[in-house]
Amino acid sequence: MKILVVGSGGREHALAWKLAQSPKCTQVIVAPGNAGTQLEHKVTNINLVTVEELLDYALHNQIDFTVVGPEMPLALGIVDVFRAHNLLIWGPTKYCAQLESSKAFAKDFMVKYHIPTAKFATFDNSDNAINYLKQQPAPIVVKADGIAAGKGVLVAQTTLAAIDFVKQIFEDNVFGNAGSKVVIEEYLEGTEASFIVMVDGKNILAMATSQDHKRLLDGDNGPNTGGMGAYSPAPVIDDKLHQRIMDEIIRPTVEGMHNEGHAYTGFLYAGIMIDKNNNPSTLEFNCRFGDPETQPIMLRLDSDLVEIISQGLHQKLDMVKVKWHNYYAVGVVLASGSYPAAAKVNLPISGIEKISDVDIKIFHSSTIIKEQELCTAGGRVLCVVALGDTVEATRHKVYLAIDNIHFDGMQYRTDIACKALKFDIK
Repeated sequence: MKILVVGSGGREHALAWKLAQSPKCTQVIVAPGNAGTQLEHKVTNINLVTVEELLDYALHNQIDFTVVGPEMPLALGIVDVFRAHNLLIWGPTKYCAQLESSKAFAKDFMVKYHIPTAKFATFDNSDNAINYLKQQPAPIVVKADGIAAGKGVLVAQTTLAAIDFVKQIFEDNVFGNAGSKVVIEEYLEGTEASFIVMVDGKNILAMATSQDHKRLLDGDNGPNTGGMGAYSPAPVIDDKLHQRIMDEIIRPTVEGMHNEGHAYTGFLYAGIMIDKNNNPSTLEFNCRFGDPETQPIMLRLDSDLVEIISQGLHQKLDMVKVKWHNYYAVGVVLASGSYPAAAKVNLPISGIEKISDVDIKIFHSSTIIKEQELCTAGGRVLCVVALGDTVEATRHKVYLAIDNIHFDGMQYRTDIACKALKFDIK
């Protein structure tokens, strides 16, 4: 089988790497990919980006199915376009993808289908949003409505900070069209976790649990980012809570979309806040696999991803039994010095060749090979992932490996998976 993967980040590298392991797979084509996918066995990069280019390639190159990695092609309706040409593609339609592409749509949807989430209000102008903020207690959460690469959310500790962010969105237009509306939410306290499933329109298959680290700095400080690291499993989600999330959040979402006349297909990611009483609330939806959650989850997956997606494309996920390696996986993102602001690029990366541990896998997020040298190409550069028997041992492995890697300005968090240490009983 020839499989097309759309995207260029660490998530797409991890998906392509796992798909290529299948004996059913002859070739994975990643569009546009990065230096990491370029170096993988059975994987090829093609420099195509637009929906029209990807459609033309799939039509003329005997692609068996396509997997969409990032959110933007989904928001643009790539699934609808491919299906209109009778091409198999794994992902939600443009309508369903509004769960991610519009936070206002997602919040209204959650209210309509009684899915637990924070109280909120939506505004399309600065004055009304600011007047509302002046009446609310801090901390408070302000979100740009559209897709902003994980950077359109501020957990404001003061009302003044929230007002300033609203002004940046509406008056400075820092997020462009993604900031045409803002959603203002009450602040929820607790522990965050990522809950990712696969949906074939009717059947739901849960992936391994994980926990992302959105803030740039240790201790969950600094600005929001696309994610600075993740680990799997997330032991905060026990069997009872897992069932509650399925019953109270995931199934109502899938059934709600069905009621709207739009069957949900593809990956569905719910960002969950778990309060002190172990009650789950929905922080956000993503309509694709998370990045960097994909990287540790794929390292733990002990089943054929090609077979799983093939079954999903034919509405047979209920026939799939997924196996997981009984290890912890911890992934740490190595980012450019100015991240999440615009990053310097073409900085040489050294030391990867020194890492020989078979329990370590390095996924590339923003890299390029320039004049036969591996270089940086964006904000999040690499994700170093380790497998281990305990959280502590796995953390030790991953940070030992990172000690070998260098590029100018390299920054990373040193506390990834520390929250799991209290559960580390193996």
